[in-house]
Amino acid sequence: MSKAFREKDLLALAKRFRKQAKVSRAQAARDFKVSQTSIFNAEESPEQALFKLRIRMIEKYSPYKVTGAFYYLSRK
Repeated sequence: MSKAFREKDLLALAKRFRKQAKVSRAQAARDFKVSQTSIFNAEESPEQALFKLRIRMIEKYSPYKVTGAFYYLSRK
C-alpha cells in the first residue's frame, strides 16, 4: 500500500488496523501508555492533534511504516 494519505485519513487506518489486530481500546491504551480517551480521540476526532499516536498505532498493528508528513507551501 504505497499510497499518499491525508492526515485525516490516518485516523480511519489506525482504527481499522487496531480492530484487525483484535486489540481493544483498553489494551491499545496500555500498549502506548496513554489513556483510553486518547485512543478514542485518535480514532474518532480528526480535529484532535494526535498525529504521532495515529502513526504509532498504524505501525504497531499493521505491516506498514508511515513515512513523512508532507506539507507544501506555495505563494499566494
